[in-house]
Amino acid sequence: MTKKIVINGGKKLSGEVSISGAKNSAVALIPATIMADSTVILEDVPDISDVHSLIEIIREMGAVVTFEDGTLTVDPANVFAKKMPTGKIQSLRASYYFMGALLGKFGEAVVGLPGGCHLGPRPIDLHIKGFEALGAQVETINGAVHLESKNERLLATRIFMDTVSVGATINVILAAVRAQGVTVIENAAREPEIIDVATLLNNMGAKIRGVGTNVIRIQGVDELHGCRHSVIPDRIEAGTYISIAAAVGENITIKNVITDHIDSFISKLDEMGVDITIGEDWVRINKTDFTQLEPSKIKTFAYPGFATDLQQPITPLLLMANGTSEIIDTIYPGRINHIPELVRMGAKASVEGDVILVQGPSKLTGAEVAASDLRAGACLVIAGLMAEGETKITNIEYILRGYSDIINTLNSLGADVRLIEE
Repeated sequence: MTKKIVINGGKKLSGEVSISGAKNSAVALIPATIMADSTVILEDVPDISDVHSLIEIIREMGAVVTFEDGTLTVDPANVFAKKMPTGKIQSLRASYYFMGALLGKFGEAVVGLPGGCHLGPRPIDLHIKGFEALGAQVETINGAVHLESKNERLLATRIFMDTVSVGATINVILAAVRAQGVTVIENAAREPEIIDVATLLNNMGAKIRGVGTNVIRIQGVDELHGCRHSVIPDRIEAGTYISIAAAVGENITIKNVITDHIDSFISKLDEMGVDITIGEDWVRINKTDFTQLEPSKIKTFAYPGFATDLQQPITPLLLMANGTSEIIDTIYPGRINHIPELVRMGAKASVEGDVILVQGPSKLTGAEVAASDLRAGACLVIAGLMAEGETKITNIEYILRGYSDIINTLNSLGADVRLIEE
């Protein structure tokens, strides 16, 4: 049996959406909880498949875990450095955070190379460089990374990141919080999710300064204790629902939003002529006048630039603009697999070299399409809501990895969306 999302499109939506906790924070925060010596409580955790996979993994390590109504309680008192070369650990990209967490706590780790969305080459060489600089011996054996501290304790050092990497920055922070001395990470990533992880670790007793800048300093500590922490709102989920509201909405309010986190995205919509009202922690998208919608040129960059995770969700809206839009993804140039699927629905779009060209206005018609990754899936959901007729989306496991209760949320706004098995 194959699960599919079926959308009967062409309906105007209205109402309110409350944004969940950030997926990209939660998938790093959960591995970080095992570094404590007492109970850690995470609030506003999104109820998505990646979170449930991580819960299974830390339970295998010996953690006692409960997850109810967005609150995750982790008792890591009996966690041990279990070797995990295969299995669930390989099913999602964020599993690599166990490398830093286990190495930092126990001085050793065996972790299978991670999976996740297929967005082209995403090597972990920067992670390994950081671990080695801290004094770890690293080997890759039969598809698993074996890490072991060469000393009784990791030793602090100065690390320069050759490229800006969110994953490597977080992983090195995790490993360094219990290293001896002061570790300095230069050319560090600045994303809000990194600040969220550092806030949790500081609440656990770590001494991390400079997060949100490109130089982070970490004073190693001997132990970490439990605490309570609330996950920040998901800026990518917020951007996705804002895109939906602009494309098919009539006065939709998106609540629980930190608008500073999506400034570059909101600025692009404003340039295009989308009618936006900004509140303290909410955004309202009024009905879009498509006759006045301008095309746009979008280039993704590391934060605080336009997020790579939002270039696919904004693409269907560009199909409604009056002219040709251009997208260049400098983070993942291979993030283009949503374009052929949109073309199947009638979009006038193409890829020329590293540039995605989107010609509007395009009329979309329902079709059977396949999600190639999480954000491509979000793009196709938006296109399905816009299209006339029925759209069936396959490979929906990608979508369920990152959007909590998306079907019920869309239906609450007036959409006609259902999950079927064929």
